Amino acid sequence: MLKNKARLERAASPEEVGVSSKAIGELLDDFGTSGVEVHSLMIVRNKKVAYESWAFPFSAEMPHIMYSVSKSFTSIAIGFAIEEGLLSLDTKLVDVFPEHNDKSDEQLQKITIYHLLTMTAGKSVSFLVDKTKNRWVEDYFNAQWKFAPGEGWEYISENQYMLCAIIHKLTSQSVREYLMPRLFEPLGIDYPFWETDKNGIEAGGWGLYITTEDLAKVTLCMLDGGRFQGKQIIPESWAKYATSNLEDNSKSNFLPDSTAGYGASIWRNAGTNGFRFDGMFSQFGIAFEDHDAVVVITACEVDEQKTRDCLWRHFPKGFFDGEFQGEIIAAPQLEALPELPASKIRSSYTELLSKKKIRTNAKLPLEIINFPLSVLPIYPVYMSYDKAGYCTDFEFDFDYENKICTMSWLEKDGRNTIRCGLDGKVEFSEMRLGAIDYTASSTACWANDSTLLVWIRPLGAIGQRRFRFEFSPDGSVEMYPGSYQNLNDVAENLSLIFVPLAKTSVGKSAIYSSFKAVVPSLLEPKHSCKLVDREPEEDL
Repeated sequence: MLKNKARLERAASPEEVGVSSKAIGELLDDFGTSGVEVHSLMIVRNKKVAYESWAFPFSAEMPHIMYSVSKSFTSIAIGFAIEEGLLSLDTKLVDVFPEHNDKSDEQLQKITIYHLLTMTAGKSVSFLVDKTKNRWVEDYFNAQWKFAPGEGWEYISENQYMLCAIIHKLTSQSVREYLMPRLFEPLGIDYPFWETDKNGIEAGGWGLYITTEDLAKVTLCMLDGGRFQGKQIIPESWAKYATSNLEDNSKSNFLPDSTAGYGASIWRNAGTNGFRFDGMFSQFGIAFEDHDAVVVITACEVDEQKTRDCLWRHFPKGFFDGEFQGEIIAAPQLEALPELPASKIRSSYTELLSKKKIRTNAKLPLEIINFPLSVLPIYPVYMSYDKAGYCTDFEFDFDYENKICTMSWLEKDGRNTIRCGLDGKVEFSEMRLGAIDYTASSTACWANDSTLLVWIRPLGAIGQRRFRFEFSPDGSVEMYPGSYQNLNDVAENLSLIFVPLAKTSVGKSAIYSSFKAVVPSLLEPKHSCKLVDREPEEDL
């Protein structure tokens, strides 16, 4: 932890810095009406925090997964490297990795730092590539060509991984080590967790965990030409260059904010003049260039355009200049996220479960596509290089007096044990899954005598695992693993990526229907389990 951690200055009220509390309230209402699960919201104007709120159980000091916001941090590292003369925008990939240079491949000789930064490199790494095999550099060089470098645009996260690999090779440091004295320490940001390959090279395009205020600081610094609290931190030339419109991505996607232009791993906005750091499931650091304002959102909403549209309906019109005329009202706070209600049932299966454990059977289709069943929701499992999964041997113990259900299970990283509130209030526990440490926020309840519900939220990540266990007198157990955000919504959103590839309306409809019908049942099938005796040493 940094001893002298710089904080953004706080305004006495949103109106002090020209932000309408009424507009904030209307934005929160819009999020609720639209069904967007927001974890945090921070609005900064004129260098002061005008508004901040976290939805319990999330909190200000808790780092949150940023997904592709990570790309913008990788870009900043490249900006420092260019400023220090380690490389240039014209540096060729094969000059840094001559051991991977296939000289017969003319297109490979053309890839530069610029191409990697701007998604114009042309390499198309399959999303099915198994990251657990730790061949990330080789997989990039072996990937198929979508187009020649500089002759197209395609959003490929591995471009930013290669940038991290370049920093690592040129400096013998990880990107975090390189950024620590240059970016993180000056901004008062603790050394962050960032997923890496097994060589310690950051994923680059994903995997960074930072707090809401950390993201606000970096976005604000880029907006202010690289300055923070009066000091030049990021090179001014890079702050301006990286956030400018460098590449036309108008043909890449039909969503407005995904076609408004792309900088050096930073997006341009369609609805207002400005740029944004943008991550999957609606992680945003959004800069309003005409209003000296930054809005940071962390969330769990797969339809990112829906989240942004909520914001555009209320901002930038919610900013104003000059003295506020009228009564200042208190801006509302984000509501706590939903949890299971207090359990009013003491199941007849309680005593049996104190002696038994629930053993699952592996699902071959899930293993083949590398989506093993985990206590983590499906989304963190998909994005992790060190897959969690193959959870089994669930054990439950109930302390009805203290309203606690204890759940233990085996998974790839070993046995984890968490506490779940039976009184409608979450219990916090530590767990390690997929080589990542999480704080679990959990509740449980008996829906009826034979149905146990368990909701587990891995804080810092997105999503919530929602298990349903159904017990039968014959000793069999059916387990239904669910997630929030619901996989039906995720499947619908994924289908929209592929629908434009179809040339006929019939083809478009077939793609849409197939995703909706197949994805949820494939990734979260029912598991038929059995009760087996616990070994004495396994008793909780």
